[in-house]
Amino acid sequence: MCGIVGYIGDGQATPILLEGLKRLEYRGYDSAGVALYEDGKLQIRKTKGRLTALEDLIKRECVAGSVGIGHTRWATHGEPSDINAHPHVNSKGTIAVVHNGIIENYMYLKERLQQEGYKFVSDTDTEVIAQLIDYFYKGDILDAVINAVSRLEGSYALAILSTYEPDKVIAVRRDSPLIVGLGEDGNYLASDIPAILKHTRNVYILEDGEIAVLTRDKVTVLDSLGKEIKKEVFEVKWDVEAAEKGGYQHFMLKEINEQPKAVRDTLAGRLPDGSDVKLDDIKLSADDINKINKIFIVACGTAYHAGLVGKNLIERLAKIPVEADIASEFRYRDPLVDEHSLTIVISQSGETADTLAAMREAKKKGSRILAVTNVVGSSVAREADDVLYTWAGPEIAVASTKAYTTQLVSMYLLAIKLGLERGTITEDYAEMLKSELRQLSEKIQKILDNQDTVQKLADNNYTAKDVFFLGRGLDYSVSMEGSLKLKEISYIHSEAYAAGELKHGTLALIENGTLVIALVTQKHLYDKMLSNIKEVTTRGAHVIAVALESMREIEKAVDDVIYIPDCAEEVAPVLAVIPLQLLAYYMAVARGCDVDKPRNLAKSVTVE
Repeated sequence: MCGIVGYIGDGQATPILLEGLKRLEYRGYDSAGVALYEDGKLQIRKTKGRLTALEDLIKRECVAGSVGIGHTRWATHGEPSDINAHPHVNSKGTIAVVHNGIIENYMYLKERLQQEGYKFVSDTDTEVIAQLIDYFYKGDILDAVINAVSRLEGSYALAILSTYEPDKVIAVRRDSPLIVGLGEDGNYLASDIPAILKHTRNVYILEDGEIAVLTRDKVTVLDSLGKEIKKEVFEVKWDVEAAEKGGYQHFMLKEINEQPKAVRDTLAGRLPDGSDVKLDDIKLSADDINKINKIFIVACGTAYHAGLVGKNLIERLAKIPVEADIASEFRYRDPLVDEHSLTIVISQSGETADTLAAMREAKKKGSRILAVTNVVGSSVAREADDVLYTWAGPEIAVASTKAYTTQLVSMYLLAIKLGLERGTITEDYAEMLKSELRQLSEKIQKILDNQDTVQKLADNNYTAKDVFFLGRGLDYSVSMEGSLKLKEISYIHSEAYAAGELKHGTLALIENGTLVIALVTQKHLYDKMLSNIKEVTTRGAHVIAVALESMREIEKAVDDVIYIPDCAEEVAPVLAVIPLQLLAYYMAVARGCDVDKPRNLAKSVTVE
């Protein structure tokens, strides 16, 4: 996820671009840059680091002009650096591009362009776009853009500025947000409304496949074939703070609702046709995989809960023994790690101190390290032997939601890959799982479309003093995450238990009115869970079940049910956690809690 701004008008572009990028820095903050047209040339200023670094650069190297584009980056291809920062230009320096999204076929396009003599200087997928537009330029920049984007596979929001026709900015959107602002002194372009809200409240919201051509006094919107279409002007009535949250009350709710896209982006390009799973630059060969005799998954908090699901999946699919460890404990117990071990470390930020320390301990003992992280160029990513990136985009709320679901998805991809390489799963079974993964985004959206049901249950139960989450198998791992979400943002005491453990002591805590959340998505454990539910209802518990749509008979055993779409039980954790996130959120809101900034907690824990 990155931030894009653009301006063409009567004023100076630089302050407008910088101001807009400040409003978008929550979308990415590892590098930033601008491109302006001045005196027949494109003036590019870009640098690694926060936006303040770009502001300092521009103070030293003044740049002016009344037309320009800007970008603040969340790295996906190539580590954060001056060279990899946007904008990117073609070899002649006549076409500048800023990009939000992922080009899945960039390597194929890059190789073809290199055969035509094009030279590349960055590690990004975006540079390919600038070179491809150059390749198709035959005297009309709009035609060149239309031809180029027709060859792109993946997601993108693009802004293009060229010396060939410097009186216009061209914008294109597919799967990544882009809006056009209609002003009195010029026209504006941005990824999100907050970037331009100071200048105008009248916008076009571009749809997939649409192209906008901005000049100083006009905006023309075209379809993918270049035919002009009429757009309805949307009047923004939010204030700036609400606009940054996309109209949502809190960043957490916004990020919960971004999960269909986050899952889709994390899967993009990794599930090719056939039985293979493509895992970026992971260099584990089939021989390497078959030499692994044990896997350790090390993480903290929410990432640890994703690791528990990963343990279950890898053991089930790849038949390799797996230990899931809390990072803060791992390094102090002298783990039996050696050169035949694979250590998987999971960290959203890639800077979690306990996880870094555990990773270094495992590496010192000879283990190969595979990192699962959301941040390109983070410490975990730099020090690991292999990296599997999640494409959740920046997470602003302290309580993790979309980062967790993309970590789960990464565990599925890894488990399938290991299973195929070891021959412990059939190609048909792998294809079934891949098909289930492809359907996840749509099914998550279905749950989100019916979140009013969860909100009503939250409003009826937010006064609870104690809540118990129950599950078996994969459901138990998910229940731990559901419990953590509830206590960290609502401050309600909550515990998760393996349902079969109830009778070994926990049942003493159940009394009349106690709220119990029971996860029932594992069909082979359905009867066992019904018995455990009966144990708590007999003691007066109020039970809310999370179950598959086909399990309608569960209604006879519980007080309330939240249904999730039917799916293979292996992938149910990705769907089952969504209502648990929503329940925690709405209960916290009902209690008047500061949802995005819960007390005593920080987003990235960089101390042991």
